[in-house]
Amino acid sequence: MPDIGATLREARMRARTDISEVEAETKIRAKYLRALENEEWNLLPGPTYVKSFLRTYAEALGLDGRLLVEEYKLRHERLSDVELQPIAPRSASDRRRPRGPGVPRGAIVALVIGGLLVALYLLGSGGSTPPPLPNPAATTSTSSTAPAQGATGTKPKQSGAGATATSPGKRIVSLRIVPTGPVYVCLEAAGGRRPVPGVILQAGSSQPTYRSSRFRLTLGNGAARLLVDGQTRTVPAVTNGIGYEITPKGRKVLAPGTRPRCP
Repeated sequence: MPDIGATLREARMRARTDISEVEAETKIRAKYLRALENEEWNLLPGPTYVKSFLRTYAEALGLDGRLLVEEYKLRHERLSDVELQPIAPRSASDRRRPRGPGVPRGAIVALVIGGLLVALYLLGSGGSTPPPLPNPAATTSTSSTAPAQGATGTKPKQSGAGATATSPGKRIVSLRIVPTGPVYVCLEAAGGRRPVPGVILQAGSSQPTYRSSRFRLTLGNGAARLLVDGQTRTVPAVTNGIGYEITPKGRKVLAPGTRPRCP
């Protein structure tokens, strides 16, 4: 996988998004965003902030923040000192250490035989009937019934790591203007940028795709089509102009007094 910083920078450049715009969108200071792109981890407050900033920045650019965080952990997070300690082999002195005194096998056999003889003597002299041995079938039945009784009940609800996480909403919208005839265009992106500063586009001219968290658009007439996130949006046949505000949530018509104006 390419470097984390290079991945972020290339995604931002493809979206033609400035650092200041991402700062306003994510509420992360610009110097931290630049540190992420340059992989200057020592300029960030700590590993917890690095992973949080990295996930937020990646998702604002339309990337998979979880994958970048896992890549950071794999490359830059070190194991603890306890995990890094090697397993020491047994020393020669440990292998040569004599074992403590044990009980001879013959003594154990003698004790067992003696115990059997004592038990036989007591049974023969007492004349009492030995107590019956426990029924193995009853013991098995009792042991198998206990877990069955304990198993009754409601199934515990799944929680913690098993719960389904909700993915964050989209924060960037793409826009491409396709002129079908001569049309005046004034396009304003988030942060006050004007990708199209009030020019007349001709039919058939190739126009780039712009990306931002918000667009405000003024068209001089209806001779254009809009591609919003790859979906075609038609413009009504007007002659006195029309304005739109376009966000990831959708498109709405602007009143004449609220339309952007380009000098």
